[in-house]
Amino acid sequence: MTKPQIWVATFLVIFIFLFILQKVTKKEEHPPQMPTSVLTDQTTGDNLTGAELFSNFTCTSCHGTDYKGTKKGPSLIGLGEYYSRKELIAYLRNPDSFMNSKRLKQYREQFPGIIMPSYSNKDVKDLGKIADFLLGL
Repeated sequence: MTKPQIWVATFLVIFIFLFILQKVTKKEEHPPQMPTSVLTDQTTGDNLTGAELFSNFTCTSCHGTDYKGTKKGPSLIGLGEYYSRKELIAYLRNPDSFMNSKRLKQYREQFPGIIMPSYSNKDVKDLGKIADFLLGL
């Protein structure tokens, strides 16, 4: 064998050795999972209240557990001044369709880079419960 062939063979043997070593010592990794509350049927259904659904849909992470807002989202107290039940459900299903309103433009400036998620994939009955709950705050 020539010197270049010896070097290539040595490199391949080392590479194969390291590859096998990696497979043997590799820890099993699990992909990140959604919170259990999102994956289970407990996030929907007739047995949960609007407050429970609000919490299960992780709304409190932006609007706070006291509903007075955080650095990620505005206060939800007094929504009855701005929305009817039907309008609030429509907003929850498609927030982007309301973004031209003066009030939401101000929120966009106040909370840059924060986007209200769409809940169009949720049951309208559940959104109705959340709307009733929020309008009662």
